[in-house]
Amino acid sequence: MKWEIIHRTSYTYASPVRDSFNEARLQPFSDEWQTVENFLLKILPAARLQHRHDFYSNIVHHFEITEPHSTLSIESNLRVTTKPRPPLGGDAAPWPLARIGEAMREPRAYEFLQDSRFVEASPEVWRLALDATDGVADTWQAALALMKLVHGSLKYEPSSTTVHTHMRDVLRDRRGVCQDFAHVLIGLCRALKIPALYVSGYLATETARATHAWTEVFIPGVGWRALDPTHDCQTDENYVKIGVGRDYADVPPVTGNYKGTTKRTMLVDLKIEPIT
Repeated sequence: MKWEIIHRTSYTYASPVRDSFNEARLQPFSDEWQTVENFLLKILPAARLQHRHDFYSNIVHHFEITEPHSTLSIESNLRVTTKPRPPLGGDAAPWPLARIGEAMREPRAYEFLQDSRFVEASPEVWRLALDATDGVADTWQAALALMKLVHGSLKYEPSSTTVHTHMRDVLRDRRGVCQDFAHVLIGLCRALKIPALYVSGYLATETARATHAWTEVFIPGVGWRALDPTHDCQTDENYVKIGVGRDYADVPPVTGNYKGTTKRTMLVDLKIEPIT
């Protein structure tokens, strides 16, 4: 599939602000499952863009606007081609859960087994994960069982949480949005010592209005496999991956700080269209 994606984030301030320093994680990377053909980032007021790769190899653009300004617009224009990834069968059993400790041979595994800002593998989460996987002997089947638990026990409710909501609050209230579903699945997996990371990206649908979030789990002998607990499925060519991290805190689309009023409004506009 070929996709054209326009993602615009606009800020309007109650009074002019200055010394604005910002980072944007909006440029996907190319791999064997997706190829970025074109990417353009536009900033208004105009600013000099620089970029780097962060600890997780995500592409990070950064810029500063020192002069007073009342609005800020960050717009990315993207063309990307995605390939369908063969799903791992629902009855597949590639790696015994009893040997999941051997996942530590994967260089990145340790980083994605620890607690992070919004994810906590507490004793209560461990107990929940154990109950959900009772009788399951395979790592992949355990991950599928945990995804089913998250999808079935949480209610998708827009605006019920914020980007600062911890997974413990999501489990308590039993509701959230895609990033919350991802955080809970990550916590459950880590409680069983299954390495799990957070993915920020796009789900190409006509109703998409913002970035999407899902999870990747590491299965020894297979590699990293993507699971979307919001929709209880494996990802396909309709998913475009922007970046990865321990949780949302590592891959927010836009972050920054400035001097001036705290009264502001933010508007996000996302347009995704297939290219034939």
